[in-house]
Amino acid sequence: MTKRQIKLGAFIPTTSQHAAGWRHSESRPQDHLSVDYAIELAKTAEKGLFDAYFLADGLSVNWSHGASKNKNTLGLSDKSVGFEPITLFAAISAVTQHIGFIATASTTYEEPYLLARKFASLDHISKGRAAWNVVTTSSADTARNFNFTAHPDAKTRYARADEFIEVTQKLWDSWEDDAFVHDKNSGKFFESNKLHEPLHQGQFFNVQGALNIPRPPQGYPVIVQAGQSEDGRELAAKYAEVIFTAQQDLNDAQAFYRDVKSRLAKYSRHPDDVKIMPGVSIFVAPTQQQAIEKYQQLNALLHPEVGLGLLTGLSGGIDLSQYDLDAPFPKLKDLEINFSSRQQMMIEIAEKNQFSIRQLYEHIASARGHWTLIGTPTQVVDQLQQWFENEAADGFNILPPTTPAGLNDFVDLIVPELQARGLFRTAYEGKTLRENLGLTRPENQHVLRKNSQQAS
Repeated sequence: MTKRQIKLGAFIPTTSQHAAGWRHSESRPQDHLSVDYAIELAKTAEKGLFDAYFLADGLSVNWSHGASKNKNTLGLSDKSVGFEPITLFAAISAVTQHIGFIATASTTYEEPYLLARKFASLDHISKGRAAWNVVTTSSADTARNFNFTAHPDAKTRYARADEFIEVTQKLWDSWEDDAFVHDKNSGKFFESNKLHEPLHQGQFFNVQGALNIPRPPQGYPVIVQAGQSEDGRELAAKYAEVIFTAQQDLNDAQAFYRDVKSRLAKYSRHPDDVKIMPGVSIFVAPTQQQAIEKYQQLNALLHPEVGLGLLTGLSGGIDLSQYDLDAPFPKLKDLEINFSSRQQMMIEIAEKNQFSIRQLYEHIASARGHWTLIGTPTQVVDQLQQWFENEAADGFNILPPTTPAGLNDFVDLIVPELQARGLFRTAYEGKTLRENLGLTRPENQHVLRKNSQQAS
């Protein structure tokens, strides 16, 4: 039996993860729309044997985090302008060989046919290295760009997402794997009896016709999801193969891990069918003091308006500028606001650590509520190993605080320590993202049905 090893995603926007990371002396914000720079980062991640390069995405300029009230904050901090991920990853895939590509796309503001076609195309172009990060979109500002008068509520968005994924998988199964025969002698390009229209009629979608591209090399691009709410966990248990999550300590990570894994049986899925990968921002250096200095130096670049903007977005839209930055964080949980899981986490972090407003925004600036580790390679890997070996994680989604420096630090300092302990690969296992993640390739549902009928 193959030894279980850590899986790694690299969440590496060209403008860095830390809210002030683009101001770091080695950062290159002027290159945030340079495909050459994006390729450079991807090749560094591939050198470090990462499973995948992940990019979040939005469908509007980021007016969250209080910027709508103070547009100067937008000018100081906003990094929501950039490439559409699938387009970028198609270009990068041509000059890389192994690393996978996790592109974010919304089930609220896209349509299954177009999305299925784009991801199937990326999977073909990359020779089986595509993944779809399913989001329902939390930003209400996006509605104004898509002819909506209001942003759909969470229940509606998750119900639509469930049916959206179902339809998308039907579309990816439009063609059986061996449908295209390209027989020059007979003149037959494909076997017509191996074409299947989805003929889907549901609550949200009426999609009748087959997808006009052959089945993806991976069968389905890998399905990734990041919801932490009850609806998000159930959607993940039903469909997700990789889950990105945010926890601050071992107990919370274990609770999430065990909860989601326990839901899989109802969908006839095995615990190994899902890789749970908490996000983690890492400040690493040869000595602990040097690592702490890296963290402090970056926070010193954080503009107070940007810090307040972050907290406003993560506290339900409350304007925190009315409070003393160095006073204790206000008791927001006593207010009559329906906080999201991420917003609730921010409040709990403040209360647990007795943070002031300034201390809280400095704490979350690195990773927006994800785990932050500061230390030597040995100290950092000790903690990663503890989570990995104690039902808290199957791997990690790495959020380098700066690019390229933070990514280089991880590849140069953390990867060798992981390998020395036998926790991480020394070479890629396969050619597709599924193979490297240890995920099975799904069989075409029409083939399964035919085989079942023949067996009976």
